[in-house]
Amino acid sequence: MAAELTVHQLIAKHRPTLDQALEAIRTRAYWSPHPEHPKAYGEHGSLDMAAGKAAFDALLGTRLDLGQPGTDDFVGGEVSPYGIELGIEYPHADVDVLLPAMKAGQKAWRDAGAEIRAVVCLEILKRISDRTHEFAHAVMHTSGQAFMMAFQAGGPHAQDRGLEAVAYAYVEQVRTPDTAEWTKPQGKRDPLALTKQFTPVPRGIALVIGCNTFPTWNGYPGLFASLATGNAVLVKPHPRAVLPLALTVQVARDVLSEAGFDPNLVALTAERPGEGIAKTLATRPEIRIIDYTGSTEFGDWLEANARQAQVYTEKAGVNSVLVESAGDYKGMLANLAFSLSLYSGQMCTTPQNLLIPRDGIRTDEGPKTFDEVVADLARSVDGLLGDDARANALLGAIVNPDVKARLETAAGLGEVALASREIANPEFPGAVVRTPVVVKLDGAKPDDEAAYMSECFGPVSFAVAVDSASDAVELLRRTIREKGAMTVGAYTTDEEVEQAVQEVCLEEAAQLSLNLVGGVYVNQTAAFSDFHGSGGNPAANAALCDGAFVANRFRVVEVRREA
Repeated sequence: MAAELTVHQLIAKHRPTLDQALEAIRTRAYWSPHPEHPKAYGEHGSLDMAAGKAAFDALLGTRLDLGQPGTDDFVGGEVSPYGIELGIEYPHADVDVLLPAMKAGQKAWRDAGAEIRAVVCLEILKRISDRTHEFAHAVMHTSGQAFMMAFQAGGPHAQDRGLEAVAYAYVEQVRTPDTAEWTKPQGKRDPLALTKQFTPVPRGIALVIGCNTFPTWNGYPGLFASLATGNAVLVKPHPRAVLPLALTVQVARDVLSEAGFDPNLVALTAERPGEGIAKTLATRPEIRIIDYTGSTEFGDWLEANARQAQVYTEKAGVNSVLVESAGDYKGMLANLAFSLSLYSGQMCTTPQNLLIPRDGIRTDEGPKTFDEVVADLARSVDGLLGDDARANALLGAIVNPDVKARLETAAGLGEVALASREIANPEFPGAVVRTPVVVKLDGAKPDDEAAYMSECFGPVSFAVAVDSASDAVELLRRTIREKGAMTVGAYTTDEEVEQAVQEVCLEEAAQLSLNLVGGVYVNQTAAFSDFHGSGGNPAANAALCDGAFVANRFRVVEVRREA
């Protein structure tokens, strides 16, 4: 976008994409404007694979000065899970200076209206999309995702989620007309007549608290939902994953400026080691919206203490898969093996508990005992990850020492059905790469319950023996109700069991996947169609994305005049 490009040109450029997004969220059919394949990039000014890697390499050891007011220092310290020191410095903010500067641009942004805000957001996303290869390396070397996953989840899938949030924001804002002529009959007297004007107004400054594992995928929905509804957005990245969100802020500031708006509508604040500025920012009176992904402990703290803000949290949950019977046993095992292995289980949607009747299950290959099912799953994981090159491409790297410690502790919780093994990464010798561990537990033992009823984030799964399918259903219900779940899976050929599981998920508000055996996995969700989380159980108080996720980021203010 050239500096002289007008908002009318932006509407002409991006309105068709916005309309397609609106249709996609209405129909829930598959659609994406962002290609998933790396070779699709390199034309029309976008960076190809080599140029993206070069752009990332050029950032190493530099200072990313965003030109923000109130910058009182530059801080850094990111170390890639693959063993590389990034050496990049980012602005540290004096928030007493930065926050008033951010608020100053909100009036013009508010007055621009929903459509103009939407197409400016789409221009930001388009520019990010053009740099997807660069962003992929930034996500890879801050999250530990393998390159292809970082490319897809950190690039097109994250961009889809941002666009989805813009679409929902637009729908909710235009639900009320700009103006209305109101006439009330008064019998023989003249009617009462008013002209009414309705304006969506922002709540204030929004705070996005970034996460380590999916900085863009989890960060973009809140960022773009708040920006599209008229709010300024302050981005506070996770200290280990600053770069992807810093680049996002840089792009957003450039686009806002070129479109004639205050670039300070979007700003970044990085933190010094151990500074912990999230709590300080979260309780500032200027902060009126907070988006957070991370631990239950801090999510609960935000909900309890950031009373001046509308708080959206995605926290921890215990995801379960109920295995009662299988119409495609090999397909089930392959699907589960991939789900347990992808990104070393470091996804909030990865299954943790596999609920299996202790007397075994029925399958298309005949009956299988509990021990056979678990042993066959272990062999399936081993087969999937038997080749080290393929394993590295699926597992990525362990994101931080806490995950590694949990993995090592889990092996002592019960009988190990699948031991974790270390894998060397020839390209990145400093990477910590581990295969998943599967541990057998007994659903009837209190000591075992303490393990499987707690989230063990990382490549750890528990095969939990239960007395019957009905016991599995009730344990599923209790787990969702008490601990929350981002995902639930079930394998059954029994209609009554399927209905019972479905009823639990409807009553406890958990997203359910049934009998997945192909190329769709329980830990993956598609923008514009699948809801990520429900907002109805303890794992998250919001869903990505729905109307509730955006509607309370603005209020409608009415001005009435005599006609």
